[in-house]
Parts: sequence; C-alpha cells; structure tokens
Amino acid sequence: MLNINNISKTFNPGTVNKKVALDHLSLTLNDGDFATIVGSNGAGKSTLFGAIGGSFYVDEGYIELDGSDITFEKEHQRSHYIGRLFQDPLTGTAPHMTIEENLAIAYLRASSHTSVLSRISAKDRSFFREQLSLLNMGLEDRMKNPVGLLSGGQRQALTLLMATMVTPKILLLDEHTAALDPATATKVLDLTKKIVSERKITCLMVTHNMTQALELGNRTLMMDEGRIILDTCGAERKGMTVDDLLAKFAANAGEEFDNDRILLSTEKGE
Repeated sequence: MLNINNISKTFNPGTVNKKVALDHLSLTLNDGDFATIVGSNGAGKSTLFGAIGGSFYVDEGYIELDGSDITFEKEHQRSHYIGRLFQDPLTGTAPHMTIEENLAIAYLRASSHTSVLSRISAKDRSFFREQLSLLNMGLEDRMKNPVGLLSGGQRQALTLLMATMVTPKILLLDEHTAALDPATATKVLDLTKKIVSERKITCLMVTHNMTQALELGNRTLMMDEGRIILDTCGAERKGMTVDDLLAKFAANAGEEFDNDRILLSTEKGE
C-alpha cells in the first residue's frame, strides 16, 4: 500500500520563479490498484512521481510504502522496489551497453543480490532471454547488441521489462507511450497492461488520453495546481464519459479544463 499524507513541494521559494508544485496532496493506493492520472501541464503529475521516486524531498508531509516511511530515503534506495518509466524512450537505459548488460544492472539492483557488481550466471542469462521473448520483438536474439541500436519502441519495451523483471512494490508510468508512433504506442501499452495484470503490480500511470484514462485500470485521478481534485472508481467511473470528466473538473477546480496541448486527446488510438 502507498500512503501519501499531506505532501507539499515548492521550487525556488522566495524568488520570482517560485512554483508551488504540490499543495498538501494526500493519496492512498491499495495493493493491486492501477490508477490513471490526467491533468494540464504544470498540474503536478510528474512532480508527484518525483516525490514518490525520491528525485527530491518534499517540504511537508510524509510518504509510506507498505508501512515503511520512505520520505527521506534516497532515490537509489527507492529504485530497489519502485519501477519507473519516463516519456522519453532514451531515459532509463544505457545506450552504449548491451541489452544483456542493461538487464543485468536492473536485475541485480532490484533482486536480492548484495551488489550490482555481482556476477551474472548462465541461469540469469537464460532468465533474461526468456523475459525478452515475452516482448515478441526478437530482442532475445540480440542480447549482445548495444541498446542504442534499438528503436524508441524497443527501448521503451526493454525499459518496461527492466522495471518489472523483479516485481516492484509500485510502478510509475509517466506518459511512457506519448513519444512513440501510434502503432508502437499501442504495442507497448498492451505489454504494460499484460505485465501489470499478470503480476498484480500496483501502478500509477500519467496519460494524455482521457478516454484511455477512463478505460485503463480501476481508478482515475485528476490533478490541478498540485492537488488531486478528482478520484473516481467503481460504478461512478464505469459509467463516466470524457464530457463527464471535464464537467467534474470544472465543478471541482472552479474553472474550465485548460486543453493546453494535444495531450488531452479523446481518441482511443492516441
């Protein structure tokens, strides 16, 4: 269970560039929850992920994961049990290292090995090959190839595998298909749904697609100005349309939704 209690974060306090990015935000995510998050640019979605992942410390409040207070744990410590994917396919892998080497680093970091410098055994390599074959991209036959030779979709699929090969306590997906072409984005999203469902991973996913936000997972959150202004699930969510979601935003935020980029597409494919 993820328990976020009353967290706040202000960047550049005391300057003309002051930005309140998180404003006394609270959220409880139960084991197995798959919550999608929508919101305008600057709403605080990626900042929330940064707070959970340890990219910075919050100014107020605390964050607990499975009953342990992780508020002041360093980012590299949290990476042992928090999986994270970013919008840019180039983030999350080392391009000059081989597929096998990238998998080895991720596996050793998240598994029970005492050091990332531990040796990779033949059994480990067999496991990597087996996991790569699940992607259905032929990467199991290219384990000695540098990751930099892969396409964006292949790299994002590999990053997804690296983040979930050892099942994380929580998986953070920050618009991880937004930079991909529609066909590749659909394939990576299908892989995501399959892995999250089969392994019952607790997941938070930022998406720019509001239809997708209502169809994926079991909860939809909407953020505005560093706050969660809508948290819907169950029967209410099942019957909700995009127009309903926009109306809820207007009612809760006191303003119309700022459709500030194509990021709020209502088409299913994009």
